[in-house]
Amino acid sequence: MLRRLGPWLIALFLAAAAPAQKAPADTVHARPAQAAGPRSDAAIPSEETVNAFMKKMFGNDAQMSWKVQSIAPAEDPGLAKVTVLMSSPQGQQMTAFYVTPDGKHAVVGDMIPFGADPFAAARSALQRGAKGPARGPASAPVEIVEFSDLQCPHCKAAQPTIDKLLAEEPQARFVFQNFPLASHNWAFKAASYADCVGRSGGDAFWKFVKAVYDAQENITAQNADEKLSGLAAGAGADAKSTAACAATPETRSRVEQSVELGKSVGVEGTPTLFINGRRIGNLGIPPEYLKSIVDFMAKQGK
Repeated sequence: MLRRLGPWLIALFLAAAAPAQKAPADTVHARPAQAAGPRSDAAIPSEETVNAFMKKMFGNDAQMSWKVQSIAPAEDPGLAKVTVLMSSPQGQQMTAFYVTPDGKHAVVGDMIPFGADPFAAARSALQRGAKGPARGPASAPVEIVEFSDLQCPHCKAAQPTIDKLLAEEPQARFVFQNFPLASHNWAFKAASYADCVGRSGGDAFWKFVKAVYDAQENITAQNADEKLSGLAAGAGADAKSTAACAATPETRSRVEQSVELGKSVGVEGTPTLFINGRRIGNLGIPPEYLKSIVDFMAKQGK
């Protein structure tokens, strides 16, 4: 899992930005670092400038490294958004910060939608584009969409919470969307197999997903086809036809479309859940709090 700016990174940023007299106190399919075209309302920093900034902020820590993933206009046209993959002994995290129009300040944190109906745009995009395997009534007042990576251990760890939520909310509709991370070496292949198993219908898809999560530690880039074919057969799908399907350009395109859908609604790490368009990136929150969101959304309706 790559998560955008976890607590330890926030602490590092705050420590690095603190006045000198004070004591210093987990990949997304990111495009290569690239500056956007000229704009009149915001300056887009160069990769050289970003790296120089990061060196000044974190160069004191020999165990910290980073790689600029993207530099692009932010959701707000007055800001530039910089995404950096941070690596340390604690793990990897995708970090986003925003550069002000004058190029002299950076805002650390998460930009969230605002307004009387802040989740409307994401909700609409997911209603149109989330076409993955689903369970629950199509007319349900609440639609839960999960973007997941089958190689991601945190996605595996989140499943009991999601399963509990769905068991307690039988009238909610749940949709699974593939979001394989570029940092995982067999995740895209697993997503391709999952897409093909999902198209075979029935309960085979859900059995396959659980089986892959359970077998994560035994799957490698070298044995992925063998293992995934066997797991597909164990779930009730035809192993040979599933493997053939997973290798087709059509399936690759379908998985890529799912990833692009996720990016369009702000997914930058897995697992990410949307409840009627409201993004929940931290599935470590108490299950009862998740349920309270679903119950509230059910009263509000789609």
